[in-house]
Amino acid sequence: MMSELQQTLLLALYREAKPVSLPKLGKQLGLSGSVVMRALATLGDASIAGQPGPGWVRLDMADARWTASLTEAGRIQCAEHDHAA
Repeated sequence: MMSELQQTLLLALYREAKPVSLPKLGKQLGLSGSVVMRALATLGDASIAGQPGPGWVRLDMADARWTASLTEAGRIQCAEHDHAA
């Protein structure tokens, strides 16, 4: 089950056409980059405590800067949620 924060972050990423820096995403939502990173980490494909994530978010580091973007699976999830609302 996703938290309200995770849902908000997914929708914010859904509105973006390209990867977004975590500080920028945090600033838009009034959160620190570390809070954003922790909330998004469980939405990627990494295994945490033996449980694989859903693979909806991709976190990348380039030039010492973290960015987040939705995977195709994440876009589908958001589109389905958007149509259900």
